[in-house]
Amino acid sequence: MGPGTTVRWRRRVGRWRRTGCAALIAGAVVLPLSGAARPQIPAPAPAVLAAPTAATLEKTYAANRANAAQASRMAADHGDRHRAAADRSMADPSRRLLAFDGRGAGLATEVLGDLAHADRVAVLVPGSDTGLDTYGRFRAAALALHRQLVAEAPAGTRTAVVAWLGYTTPGTVSTTVATTGRADLAAPELRDLVDDLRRITGPDTRLALLCHSYGSVVCARAADGLDVSDIALVGSPGTGADTAAGLHTDARIWAGRGADDWVEHVPHLSADLFGTTLGFGTDPTSPGFGARVFDTGDGGHSDYFDPGSPSLTNLARIALGETTEVTHD
Repeated sequence: MGPGTTVRWRRRVGRWRRTGCAALIAGAVVLPLSGAARPQIPAPAPAVLAAPTAATLEKTYAANRANAAQASRMAADHGDRHRAAADRSMADPSRRLLAFDGRGAGLATEVLGDLAHADRVAVLVPGSDTGLDTYGRFRAAALALHRQLVAEAPAGTRTAVVAWLGYTTPGTVSTTVATTGRADLAAPELRDLVDDLRRITGPDTRLALLCHSYGSVVCARAADGLDVSDIALVGSPGTGADTAAGLHTDARIWAGRGADDWVEHVPHLSADLFGTTLGFGTDPTSPGFGARVFDTGDGGHSDYFDPGSPSLTNLARIALGETTEVTHD
């Protein structure tokens, strides 16, 4: 397959995605809600732990790894080898789990780096179709971001990444992906995470939220008064706010979208139909929204954290506070 054929194929797939997304938003009120097709996988309740501090982090990590190991055994006994393997990977002694819940689609908060001593912390917030069964791709993005932070950080600056799968994400093909419902439920959890990070790291550590796709809706719903320095929205379908000022935050608001990201063609509308608000309104990369639009290159919707990409470089600079080095569209 030559380069021209590959480009034509990607454009054709993009058209199919655009058509599907537009149809989803237009018809969401008449489509049945998508539930999990797979049966419930047994798992223990999350470990009951005191609010984490710098001094108790290692105990927190160990307790959550033990919970993941138990979840793996229960999933294996249930006959779900895929989930058992995913949970077993979480239980590896090298993993730093700030939180873990193996029930349902699963939740996890993982730390990359030395959180207790970090000067700069980036919180990565995922979009749709992210759960324990698909966690590997989310973690790969977090790992790439952490490597970039380490490479870009000024001498003596310590960094950490928090991969926050702290909410039940919507399915890409579901009515929930077209409304703020899941984001409204997730926002208090994200605020609680920021409070935890402040308790662990102290007031002088710089915190930034890097929010992908539907995760940008979550960050927007949590933004009001949130103690973070920067909020970056990538591949965003909208935030539910008409302008960056409407997020009611002192954080700098950034927005970026790859040239080949199909989300550009999702209608940037918001409408109240039969008691449900569909769509997320203004495009965050539009001039009228008022965000700082940064260069994300030619990538697609899943390419923002690709090593070597302009988007990853700029997201790392935002997280580090090196904002004068960020390149703009």
